[in-house]
Amino acid sequence: MSLLYAVDNDEFNSSGGACDCLAHRFGNAADQPDRARAYDTDMTEEQWAALRPLLPVPAWLEGRGGQPEGYCHRQMLDAVFYVVDNGIKWRAMPADFPVWDRVYAFWRRWRQNGLIAELHDRLRGKVREAAGRDPEPTAGAA
Repeated sequence: MSLLYAVDNDEFNSSGGACDCLAHRFGNAADQPDRARAYDTDMTEEQWAALRPLLPVPAWLEGRGGQPEGYCHRQMLDAVFYVVDNGIKWRAMPADFPVWDRVYAFWRRWRQNGLIAELHDRLRGKVREAAGRDPEPTAGAA
């Protein structure tokens, strides 16, 4: 995927809130309050700042159809991180995250479209570059 999530920080759809995800800026999540960061798996501001530009641009933002996201991407990713880290069932997600079936649908759509693997590859490339290595590995261990 060649396009990235980052767009100019020119206007927000809501007056308050600290989240700068596209769902809050242009989508239907503008009226949803920000969730208080309560878990070890929640992203810090620095982690979100590093991850945000690596996310893909949604189709609706490029004029390819669809409708704006109704849920905060940061909250969705925090919920996925919580499920993965704690090894819980989707239905056992704490109530302060978005509804479990919406989080699962978000994750499943991204996985089916190859975006989870692509995000992993982008993050791996950033880590390798920070370590002074080539962003793409040249060999694999079996």
